Amino acid sequence: MEFLATAKIGLESTVAFQLHKLGIADTETLDARVRFRGGYAEMAKALLWLRTAERVLMPVGTFRADTFDALFEQTKALPWNRYLMPSSRIHVNGKSAKSTLFSVSDCQSIVKKAIVESLKSAYRVTRIPETGEEVIIEVGILRDEVTLALDCCGAGLSRRGYRTYNVAAPLSETLGAGLIYLSRFFPDTPLIDPMCGSGTIPIEAAMIANNIAPSRNRSFAAEQWKFVDPSVFRLAREEADDVRRSDRLEILGCDIDPHCIDLCKKHAKKAGVMLDWRVQPVRDLSTGLKNGVLICNPPYGERLLSPGEVKKLYREMRIVFDRMPGWQINVITASREFESIYGRTADKRRKLSNGGMPCTLYQYFAQKGT
Repeated sequence: MEFLATAKIGLESTVAFQLHKLGIADTETLDARVRFRGGYAEMAKALLWLRTAERVLMPVGTFRADTFDALFEQTKALPWNRYLMPSSRIHVNGKSAKSTLFSVSDCQSIVKKAIVESLKSAYRVTRIPETGEEVIIEVGILRDEVTLALDCCGAGLSRRGYRTYNVAAPLSETLGAGLIYLSRFFPDTPLIDPMCGSGTIPIEAAMIANNIAPSRNRSFAAEQWKFVDPSVFRLAREEADDVRRSDRLEILGCDIDPHCIDLCKKHAKKAGVMLDWRVQPVRDLSTGLKNGVLICNPPYGERLLSPGEVKKLYREMRIVFDRMPGWQINVITASREFESIYGRTADKRRKLSNGGMPCTLYQYFAQKGT
């Protein structure tokens, strides 16, 4: 069967990398998604283990449509009775880009109506009561090509379950994990986040280092599907438990706000990882370790701090980080002036998105010989 793992723009390669590590080699990387093939066992593994994917979808059909009539008829012709019961509660999500059918709400309504008509015909009933389990259908239209898919997740994969308290402008878990992969972090590498907020980056790094499946303790929509053997999820969770470690790690999270550090400790405990936390401003950051990876998501001047305060912070960061020549520095920000304010051109840049805001990850490699 075919599945789609959706991702934020810029993180597709990290999703493909994780699928290969899971032994799922039959993949194709596309814009904002990775296509892979396998059975329900591979689907369950992907749901439990993918750290940077937003969702896993199971396509039901793909076709071209540039009119509402074509959308209705081709949707109705798909074998929905293979997947949905007569009582299924149908919820349709949608998106459209560069297509003739640009009204998403109309497309959602037509797709649902077509699915209901298909089920009525297949089950020979006059109405679909929708009193059973909810099934989420994703309709995506790109350049007039329509993809209809079942949402395997329910809540998005960023909902790990450990972050129950939030701070202003939190970083999503999937993007936090993506920054860690892009930084080339390894389990035995020291890591510091000097502005850790609610602790997403240090916690995600610790889960990667200790081989903890990020979605081990949550449920998925696919577990309610009548055509999927429940044992595939039980076996996937058992396998995840067998490979989990509990090593003490050289990972440090710092923040100037004591309230943030209190939340970090609660989140880390819920995630099952042991980390070091410290209340301190960036200007006081120091470490006796010569090498490591530093990742930070500083304020952008949008919701936290004024533009003038942000510029002052970026200049302070340069002074502090220059004292760590053996460390690889990774900074994600929406500021287009970051390099000129920081005072140094990045060795590598990657375009990303944070909360719908275009951002850039600026990477500064460790100095040679350190």
